[in-house]
Amino acid sequence: MPETDYPTLIVTTDDVTLQSSSSATIRGRQDIEIYPQVSGKITRVRVSEGEAVRKGQVLFNIDPVPYEAALRVAEANLAAAEVGVESARLDYESTKKLYESQVVSAYEMQTATNALHSAEATRAQMEAERINAANSLSYTEVSSPADGVVGTLPYREGTLVSASMTSPLTTVSDNSQMYVYFSMNENRLLDLAEEYGTLDQALKEMPDVQLRLSNGRIYGHPGRIASISGVISETTGTVSLRAVFPNPDRLLHSGANGSVLVPEHYTGVITIPQEATFELQDKVLVYKVVDGVTQSTQITVSPISDGKRYIVTDGLQPGDEIIASGAGLLRNGMRVRAAAETDIESEVSNQEK
Repeated sequence: MPETDYPTLIVTTDDVTLQSSSSATIRGRQDIEIYPQVSGKITRVRVSEGEAVRKGQVLFNIDPVPYEAALRVAEANLAAAEVGVESARLDYESTKKLYESQVVSAYEMQTATNALHSAEATRAQMEAERINAANSLSYTEVSSPADGVVGTLPYREGTLVSASMTSPLTTVSDNSQMYVYFSMNENRLLDLAEEYGTLDQALKEMPDVQLRLSNGRIYGHPGRIASISGVISETTGTVSLRAVFPNPDRLLHSGANGSVLVPEHYTGVITIPQEATFELQDKVLVYKVVDGVTQSTQITVSPISDGKRYIVTDGLQPGDEIIASGAGLLRNGMRVRAAAETDIESEVSNQEK
């Protein structure tokens, strides 16, 4: 058969850093659901959806009229209780002098004492009711408990709300930092523990991670893996991790999705372009060039890949010559001529260019 020109490469070993990709869910540092603490009609919505708010800023006003009236009643009751205490104290002081002069009996002295204590207890009760009424009135201004961004506003002015409602008035998301949750399989978790000694040490020494957004672009700020769950899921065999990303431009939003890219460094490994391989019945193969003739060879590759290269763990040795691209168009026993012999490093460089 005539010889056909095909690009080939000579297998070598090298130190490489690949990025594994894991699907991720993005959440704000905290998402706080805002519920009313009193019942009433919304008289004013003071924010708009997507607005940045500060801690303590008023978001909604609920009709305060009934709560203002309740506070005035509580204050009046407290004032009456104060008068009752003063009257009981005067009676107590008078009875005490008469008792000391042995004009009245011990029974009358005890009665005056009890009356004073009762009046003081009534005053304490009225004070508690006044505080409760004042709190209820303050709750008619629904404030943000933290800095963040306002979510959807399903309730508008005139809507009747209550403290027992099941859906929130809105959600305030603290988006200054974003928590990105993703998973890692058990084998990779064990590799991390062996590589760094402990998982705690791994969290300290692992390199920064990147976030690929849903539109395929890489987020402009790197993040750090902050925590690794101590429980492996029985159904998926994976462990949950949380990475923290800064969000100064408010580009990330709670509830969005993406992919976390974790760099992983390998020393002295064989890597080949993915286009140098082909698959047959779930097996990965390459074509070696032996004495100018193609010879299909099954290889074992690492599950970690950057989408361009494979790490070969078995089936190839340094110095082997393989077809660099177009392997799916060949078959065993074809005579080929190297169109441009190259090593892995220059081949990958050409791909990236």
